[in-house]
Amino acid sequence: MKLLLDSCIWGGAITEISAAGHDVASVTNWKEDPGDEEVLASAHRESRVLVTLDKDFGELTIVHALPHSGIVRLDGFSAKQQGPICVRLLRDYGEELLAGALVTAQPGRVRIREGS
Repeated sequence: MKLLLDSCIWGGAITEISAAGHDVASVTNWKEDPGDEEVLASAHRESRVLVTLDKDFGELTIVHALPHSGIVRLDGFSAKQQGPICVRLLRDYGEELLAGALVTAQPGRVRIREGS
């Protein structure tokens, strides 16, 4: 699966997610962070699932109806947990994400908002 990690995702997560066979790009490798709308648009243009800690992407996609290619939002996990949790979510909810779902994970809980 193709992913774009937002700048708030721990850099070490790239190695773990890539090792699981995913194509991972990161906003941290860009010259500058262009803001949430452009991050979301870039992920969508490249058919990448966006991985973030930021709840603002939910508002952009739900309230403002901006297009996306799936979003994983991690909430309440330590930096070192982000990679393994992301790999598990991609395994368990990959089909939903590829269909444009918004998956929010918290310790002990996963919520899925189906894509439109």
